[in-house]
Amino acid sequence: MRFMFMLLLSACASGGQPAGAEMMPDEPRMPIFQDGEVHPAATGVWRNADYGWILQIDGKGIRRWQDTSAGCYATAQDGPTLMSQVEYRYFTRRGEERAQFEYLPSDGHTVFDRLPALPAACGARDLSRSQEVFEVFASVFERHYPFFERRGVNWAGNVARARDRLRPGMPDDELWQVLADLVTPLGDSHTKLIGAVDGERRRVQAGLGHTLPRIRSAGGEPAWLQALVAQTREQLEGGGHHVGNERIVWGSLGGRVGYLQIFTMGGFVDDQAPGSPEWAAAELQAVHQVLDEALGRLAGHEALILDLSNNRGGYDAVTRAIVSHFIEVPREVYTVRNAWEATPAVTYRVEPWPGKRFTGPVYVLTSDVTVSGGEITTMMLRQLPQVVHVGGTTRGAFSTPLAKPLPNGWYLELANEIFADMRGEVFGGRGIAPSWPMVVFDPEDPVASHGRALAAIVSRATRDRATR
Repeated sequence: MRFMFMLLLSACASGGQPAGAEMMPDEPRMPIFQDGEVHPAATGVWRNADYGWILQIDGKGIRRWQDTSAGCYATAQDGPTLMSQVEYRYFTRRGEERAQFEYLPSDGHTVFDRLPALPAACGARDLSRSQEVFEVFASVFERHYPFFERRGVNWAGNVARARDRLRPGMPDDELWQVLADLVTPLGDSHTKLIGAVDGERRRVQAGLGHTLPRIRSAGGEPAWLQALVAQTREQLEGGGHHVGNERIVWGSLGGRVGYLQIFTMGGFVDDQAPGSPEWAAAELQAVHQVLDEALGRLAGHEALILDLSNNRGGYDAVTRAIVSHFIEVPREVYTVRNAWEATPAVTYRVEPWPGKRFTGPVYVLTSDVTVSGGEITTMMLRQLPQVVHVGGTTRGAFSTPLAKPLPNGWYLELANEIFADMRGEVFGGRGIAPSWPMVVFDPEDPVASHGRALAAIVSRATRDRATR
């Protein structure tokens, strides 16, 4: 059994139906490069302050600069995660001096302003020494990370104490520890530090909840996942169906209750290069095909369990594709902004899928494993009147990771976006608490407890149906 829980690009993730001031169409979307030639209107220097990026575009390609208060330096798009490897492919002009850049068609809301020239500070100083790396690191968080208060972190105080540990020429392993000690207290699974120290690859990433670290410390995640799937299929009539490149399980739990579990928001196909337009189209086509078949076969059922308790996130456009199978009318579903006081940069809207849909009672099951795209899906669905949120509080990591390679070659990602539902509620930094709390992965038996949770939901769905 193959489980390759690939964290797909949640940031290139902005496909679907965005709406809002920045998204009003004015000129056609155009490729930056076509047939080896750069589009003349895209040529030049472009800056986005919200993300701290400067793009220098000419016939040779796109050169990306990290624009920080501690200095400006060039980085290559060849980092250790997908977010650090993809580059913009499309742009839409917003007048003469502004343009919206996108990785995939209709995937973003990142608007850049044209600069007359590359700022003199860019490339002016060597920032690769330990003290300069530290100042760049600290300034990136100070400028872009909005969740210090929510996560109970005194960033200014922590940075001041960390700065006292610096010394000229300190070895990489000591600098690494200084930076790691700043990342860890955030407890944010969308924030990570990756790098090589004396030839050893290292990674710092906290905020993984309780269940996964416990399972992993015992060395049993693959066996646990396989046991969960096997147990679930035993509960489903006829063993159910395990499809979508083994990312989706669906079937009937009996009692007129259908079941749909989605492990990742993507990874349903493996014959396209991740991050390419062809990949995005194939992923969306695959999830729609699976849901059309599943919901078509479950059409006679009076309730459905949507199990996101082991969902590891992925491509945000997939989250909206899923929601489109559960609504009857177009709905605005969430907003994204980069600062608490800012106006949302974009409001996302979902149109009902023209194929098979399920609009009866839905029980969305989550846990502390549920993260990122799984949380975005939960946030959207729980706004529907027919949805009951069941299980455990989600992890609280919504933002697309902001890729910030450091000047010494280490790689940093951090959460810089604030997602809110249409009531304005923000769950980043604290997670989404269910209206019906339930143990999903009991430490004493994290397999059988999941089966008991499903049985309890079926019982409630049956009772709820009898009282309607």
